[in-house]
Amino acid sequence: MDRIAEELTKLKLNNQFRTIPDIESKSDGKIVVSGVEYVNFASNDYLGISTKSDLREEFLSSANDMLLSSASARLLTGSSAEYNELEKTLADIFGKERALIFNTGYQANLGVISTLAGKGDVVFSDKLNHASIIDGMQLSKGDFYRYKHLDYDNLENLLESKRGEYKRAIIVSESVFSMDGDIADIDRLIELKKKYNCMLMIDEAHAFCACGKTLAGLSYGKEADIITATLGKAVGSFGAFCVSNKQIIEYLINKARSFIFSTSIPPINIAWSNWLLNKKRDYIYEQKQKLEHLTKAVHASLKLRGIDTVSKTHIIPLVIGENDSTVKVSEQLRSMGYYIPAIRPPTVPQGSSRLRISLTADCKVKDFEQVIQVVNNIL
Repeated sequence: MDRIAEELTKLKLNNQFRTIPDIESKSDGKIVVSGVEYVNFASNDYLGISTKSDLREEFLSSANDMLLSSASARLLTGSSAEYNELEKTLADIFGKERALIFNTGYQANLGVISTLAGKGDVVFSDKLNHASIIDGMQLSKGDFYRYKHLDYDNLENLLESKRGEYKRAIIVSESVFSMDGDIADIDRLIELKKKYNCMLMIDEAHAFCACGKTLAGLSYGKEADIITATLGKAVGSFGAFCVSNKQIIEYLINKARSFIFSTSIPPINIAWSNWLLNKKRDYIYEQKQKLEHLTKAVHASLKLRGIDTVSKTHIIPLVIGENDSTVKVSEQLRSMGYYIPAIRPPTVPQGSSRLRISLTADCKVKDFEQVIQVVNNIL
């Protein structure tokens, strides 16, 4: 048996083997998988925008002659007026000088970090930052250190002992963490970046258009040097971006390999994002308010039941522990009509397999309470 076969067998034995679900359709708060409809608690479409047929039809009625392919990287023939308009919109939302669109959030983080952290530079990263951030550090020519999750004393100890050995230093953190739903202390990060002469990069992927007083997530108006986020979650579209000052964006255009060597997103997708963020901004705020009310009600329900969670947001982890137990609970819930796939290593640390509940504006509190009751009964 060769190495690949051995590793696949090991994944199956450890209940870590993954398969792609046969998803047939999605509608408001629902998903059809292999012919069966479920309540969907696994979506990152936090505002429920991607399933709104009336929005889609309204947009398409005004999208005559919109190209369905870019056919090239942007530095060749793959750019268009739609890109310029969306990048201006994004820069304005975040109060930054310029924006640069990447194909995915993964490519954005990978490109930004691997480009800015060169030889003689260093990155200080929260231990639970997304895989794209970890891979960006590994691809860079710089060194990196991972501080304990949300432990800013640990971060300061690293900065105090290591910062002086390097030229450029970058502190990187998500604002809302994707697997726990907890929140970074951005004010403390800004304090440390100033004290130790660092740049600060914040990944707003799970907060953009979903958290905070504006659409810009949790770092708006604060002194983060670089912000990345995605259009494929709360905005219900596709793509990602970085916002920063003019110099950094120009540097990324010239140096970020994940930007330079990728065929760009089709103009119709770019126009859809810009249309939502401009023409439908009031609707986005309405859906955001619905999500905020739902999140508040769900956390109140958890507190009433005496259930502690690190989450402060619409992402709520139900940590079960072992892979086998987590898969069994997920399957039991699925048999009752709730779609919540098990999240297992390497996505989360060993021994912390979980059900990751993603609340969306179309979810119902009663469905969440039913899930909690089932989990409690099983465990």
